[in-house]
Amino acid sequence: MKEPVIFDLSRKGRRGHRPASPDVPSKPLEEYIPAEFLRREHADLPEVPESEVVRHFIRLSNMNHHVDKDMYPLGSCTMKYNPKINDETSGLTGFTALHPLQPESTVQGALRLMHELAAQLGEIAGMAAVTLQPAAGAHGELTGILTIRKYHESRGSRRTKLLVVDSAHGTNPASAALVGYDTVTVKSNAEGRTDIDDLRSKLDESVAALMLTNPNTLGLFEKDIATIERLVHDNGSLLYMDGANMNALMGITRPGDMGFDIVHYNLHKTFSAPHGGGGPGSGPVGVCEKLVPFLPVPVVERHDDNGTTRYTLSADRPSSIGRMMNFHGNFSVMVRAYTYICMLGAEGIRRVSENAIINANYLLGKLTGRYDLPYPGPVMHEFCLSGDRQKKQHNVKTLDIAKRLLDLGFHAPTIYFPLIVSEALMIEPTETETRETLDRFASAMLQIADEAEQDPEMVKNAPQNTPVKRLDEAQASRKLNISCPAC
Repeated sequence: MKEPVIFDLSRKGRRGHRPASPDVPSKPLEEYIPAEFLRREHADLPEVPESEVVRHFIRLSNMNHHVDKDMYPLGSCTMKYNPKINDETSGLTGFTALHPLQPESTVQGALRLMHELAAQLGEIAGMAAVTLQPAAGAHGELTGILTIRKYHESRGSRRTKLLVVDSAHGTNPASAALVGYDTVTVKSNAEGRTDIDDLRSKLDESVAALMLTNPNTLGLFEKDIATIERLVHDNGSLLYMDGANMNALMGITRPGDMGFDIVHYNLHKTFSAPHGGGGPGSGPVGVCEKLVPFLPVPVVERHDDNGTTRYTLSADRPSSIGRMMNFHGNFSVMVRAYTYICMLGAEGIRRVSENAIINANYLLGKLTGRYDLPYPGPVMHEFCLSGDRQKKQHNVKTLDIAKRLLDLGFHAPTIYFPLIVSEALMIEPTETETRETLDRFASAMLQIADEAEQDPEMVKNAPQNTPVKRLDEAQASRKLNISCPAC
């Protein structure tokens, strides 16, 4: 990697920006912060002119792969192109200059946007009410599971288990454990869908809910969802939907109509807010009518009085699980999602899902035969191949295939997940990729299949033409070092 760290570009006395003099009275820092917490020496920060800072990070960005550069087929992440109009609206001064502690009368536009976005999301998923507070998908799961616990407690029932299907996202059991539930795994059947008999055998009075992703992480729709819903509700349990794969459903069918009691959305996936690198994300949660009293506070309420509409924040919800964030959620992500939904409208929202399904099945058709397909399609928005053939016949692993894709200009798909697929390659093209891009990606995957047969060592030593070669990822995870050389 030829680009130096920014500390190597530093030269004493160079300055990128000089802060303006304060326009309010100032006091010595010691009057605000106790002396024992103040630095005794200046921080060792790089001294670099603005031009070099900009060029440094532009060069770094060119070395990275991102959705503005090319296809990002990360399964169950919905790395679609993010329309730039979303950034424009979220950057409007009327939004960016707000403070969450302002009087309600001065933030009516923001409150209206939140109220309308919640209603839009509720309509899309068939939910009675939606909270926008959760900051990410896993945070939405936590919110939903706390709601499940509160619901059962309100009925004088103390249930101790959550059922999770073996193809579920890893955050499902983690969120359940965080709330104090024991997780019980429900097996998938030979088709890759929920095993109804195994589910039936594990439903008892200790089960609070079933957490289900539909379509699941294999890209398969749970065609027995009506039976699943009946079994769960007859047991007095709740049905929770992980909404990570909502991109396959919008405008076509609704979780609420399938009988789900709770669903979380990923605004940073389905609704086109950029994500990756730590966020910000947003994981709203929708609930059916009987769970509305338990949603987090405050709730945005609309009041129509004598032809005048106003919006307020209400915390008068005695059964609420309480706050999930200090304030009201990641507002800039909400603005992006609101813009996206309004721009598309009902017809456009449906076309998003239709095109996502078409793209996934088109790409699957291109690759079937050269890679194993453990669970046959047709699929919804994503599909899961296996690199078992390449590993057994040529000692080329799925990790090697992913690394070789970097050489060919594509980000790798999700690998080794879900766990029920050996040498898994989970691919989600999304609706925003053109046929030509899908053809290029398919050609790259087919080329790698050829190379695995004819020159396996080249694939096993990939990548070769990226800024850095193959890293020791295990060591990087265990011994991450991001400190500067001078520190």
